[in-house]
Formats: sequence, C-alpha cells, structure tokens
Amino acid sequence: MKTITEKLLSGIKQTLETGEKITIDLREASALTGGGDGQGGKTYFDDAFAELRYANPFRQAARVVKESGSSAQFVAKTGNAATQANPWGYSFTPNTGTPGTDTSIWQLPTRVITAQLPIRSAAMSDINYLNETIVEDLMLEFSAIEAASMARNNDQSGTTTTTTGGTDGLRGISSYPISTTAAYGTSGTAITNGLHTLAAISHSATVPDFNMVVDMVNSLPGQYWSLPGTAWHIHPSLISTIRKLKNTAGLPLFQETGGAEGGQLVSMMGFPVIPNAYLDVPGVGSRSMVLANWPRFLTIADVEEMTIQAMEQTAPGFITLYAEKRLVSTVRDPFAGVVLVGI
Repeated sequence: MKTITEKLLSGIKQTLETGEKITIDLREASALTGGGDGQGGKTYFDDAFAELRYANPFRQAARVVKESGSSAQFVAKTGNAATQANPWGYSFTPNTGTPGTDTSIWQLPTRVITAQLPIRSAAMSDINYLNETIVEDLMLEFSAIEAASMARNNDQSGTTTTTTGGTDGLRGISSYPISTTAAYGTSGTAITNGLHTLAAISHSATVPDFNMVVDMVNSLPGQYWSLPGTAWHIHPSLISTIRKLKNTAGLPLFQETGGAEGGQLVSMMGFPVIPNAYLDVPGVGSRSMVLANWPRFLTIADVEEMTIQAMEQTAPGFITLYAEKRLVSTVRDPFAGVVLVGI
C-alpha cells in the first residue's frame, strides 16, 4: 500500500514524463483501522499528546554540571587558614600553630535510569506527532524519576526504596542525617562517605504556624540569605495548609508580608516558593519543606549524553525503543540548607 508521499511523487513523475493532467487519489486505508466509520478510507488522527508530567523542580536552581566518568568526586575545603587566636599583624611563624585547614571528600557512582517502549509499527505510521510525543514524554518521565530519587531515596538500603532507586538510585535529601547544626559527613571514597548532617527544625508539618517559618529562616546562616537561588521547596499539600494561616483579623497571614498574590503563595519571608511534589507528604517524620541556597546546597552532575535506540522486530509488528540516562546528585554544602522534620 502506497503512502500519500509516494503517491504524490509518483504522480509528479508521471506528469513530467507525459505532460498530461494527473489525478492523484489521496484516499488510503489506515494501517490501524480498516475504514472510517464503516465507509472505507483513512481515519483522521489528531496530533498525539501526553499528559504533562511534573518536571524535576530541583533543576530550577540547583548547580548542574556535566560529567563523563563512572563516578564523581566532590571536595570541600574545611577549617581556617588564618590563626584565629590572633590573625592580625605582618609577622607569622612558619611550621607552627594548628590553623585546622583540611579537606572533606566524598565520591558517588554514576546512576542510570532506563526504559523500553514497545510500539506497534502501524501506530508509528498512522499517528501524527507520535515520535516527538514519545521522546518528549520520556524526557519528562526520566525527570520525574530522578526528582523522586533526589528527594526521597535511601542509597544505603535496597530493601525499602526500590521504587526510587534503592542502592542503585541517587542520594535523597530525606536520607541525610539531621541535627540542630549542619556538618560534613565522613571523608573518603566509600558509598558510606559524604553523608552530611543537615540542620533541621522539628515541627508539625500538618499544623504549621508562623513561628515554624521564622525558625527555619533563622536556622539558615545569614550569608546565604541574599544569594541568588535561595528559595523554599515545599510539598503542595503543605503549601495549601500554609495558605490557610490567618491573622487575628481573619486575613491571610502571608499576604501581609507580600507572599500571597492572586491566591498563590509565590514567596515567603522574601524567598521564592517552589512547589515540589517529590518531597515527603506532610506527616510524622516527613521532610516536606526545605529552605536552601540551591546552587550551593545541591549539585546535579549529568553525563553529557542520553541514549535512545530503536530496535525493529524485537516482536512481530513492533518497534522497541531503549533509552537510558546517567547522572549523580549530592548535597554539596550542608550549611546552605535547612529542612523541616514533621513531628
């Protein structure tokens, strides 16, 4: 059965050769359906589309770099170079004193997300814009998978977090140890190194209040407040609850601080609010809100290529697309963020 393009080219060739008027019949049977409404002819297919997925919100402000290796190592300079007891004056004594300068290193292996899509050959020939829709939706699907892993995965355990990667996934923010003050994790190249301690505020995530928000801001060191990229990442359920906070006059509480515009909580305490559905759902033990300077707090290292390969006739009448994407993510500066832990 000739396609429309083949019929057009054949007709053009014929009229060039003979000089005669050629009538080209563009009616054709669909590869998927025998006829249109029982009358024969081709069924019209509108452009294909996919439901819009929630792309990875961490990429809106996090530091993103390119890498090409099987692992990535991160190095932080720690300690003071100046002698803190008395750093003033021109003189210094070589080879004495303990300024405490050191480095903390950690190394993470590259992780891979894979997918395969079996598609009927007839569908690919019939449905308009199907190829582009598949690729676009696959990119967004990978983005959603990596976001869930960055938020909730425990890369130290493969038994309870396999849907977000487990030991094959990324190191999720929810898996980092917490305390009242931040600290770098142990230094080394083992998978157990680099588990930094994050500063945390404990409060009911289902019954938020104004002081909870203030305490989180106060826990983020002041040097990060005015930097570009400092923002809240909040689970939409918690945003909905915060919107309902009212003052004694019954007015929206955060409207007074310029935070609510048109019913949307777009900023809070001067920092933008980014809805992040991949964080924990508010509840006991949840980490459903993070305030951070994201370019310093979180680093995403992408392998510079994404692979998509089409394999024909892996099953009769089907084409199978194989795809993979590789990346690493880590909390890079544990002092640059603070998390809310639900109680």
